[in-house]
Amino acid sequence: MQKETGLPTSYSAAEVAASLGCSEWWVKEQVRRRRIPFLRSGGGYRFTSDHVREIFHILEERPSPTTAVAGEAVTRRRTAQPVGPAVNLRARRPRRARNVT
Repeated sequence: MQKETGLPTSYSAAEVAASLGCSEWWVKEQVRRRRIPFLRSGGGYRFTSDHVREIFHILEERPSPTTAVAGEAVTRRRTAQPVGPAVNLRARRPRRARNVT
């Protein structure tokens, strides 16, 4: 039975990972890279319900209104195209073969 302290409930990385459907390692990696909000408590990572809601919003993806218009196909273009002519590369001889006379 939990005591009513008036403080927000905090969740572990494992509990957040279970709610997100991912691994605990992934959640901790996102925390290490400062991509998701967290609390540091006693050397571990803790999350409040507000943090979890914000994580869901961060990870949420919505289609943009310009890409999906009533059954029209989305065309995709290449962004990186070669600037000049291709250069033919040649491998060097191995070092042990270069030192033999």
